[in-house]
Amino acid sequence: MSASGSGKDLTAEGSSSLSPSDYHDHQQQQNQGGTLSRYESQKRRDWNTFGQYLKNQRPPVPLPQCNSNHVLDFLRYLDQFGKTKVHFQSCIFYGQPEPPSPCTCPLRQAWGSLDALIGRLRAAYEENGGLPETNPFASGSIRLYLREVKEFQAKARGIPYKKKKKNTNPSKGNDESSSSMHFS
Repeated sequence: MSASGSGKDLTAEGSSSLSPSDYHDHQQQQNQGGTLSRYESQKRRDWNTFGQYLKNQRPPVPLPQCNSNHVLDFLRYLDQFGKTKVHFQSCIFYGQPEPPSPCTCPLRQAWGSLDALIGRLRAAYEENGGLPETNPFASGSIRLYLREVKEFQAKARGIPYKKKKKNTNPSKGNDESSSSMHFS
């Protein structure tokens, strides 16, 4: 089995001793040497899983013909493997973060897991030759779906999601905004 398929980041041990200036060089060596970071391994697995999902559709969907509807169907398909209890409005435990007894409400994928998945797939799409303007993982319908899942799960579980306050420190704000720039 390859190192990338093992699910364990073999180079993570000891890498925390690297200075910030050496970190980028270390990451490049990892990627060139065949050992992937945990994030890169997960992104590759997610990309392969999505590709397999498209191949299993009847009829199979070629990647260039994939659109946001296919992505939404994929996210709904993943719900069957979820581990987060999401109560129906008709459930007596609706809105309770820690119900006193079990109920028959379904398990779903947690919003945070879906959000992270879409982030990885969005990056993988472009790394595999897709254009940013045609990226189905970046569409407004995906963002809307994720927002609805987040709000529904928060209400159903009685756990409010608090918006993170934007940093008002201008020196830190510049660092954050530069990370989202696209160089083409």
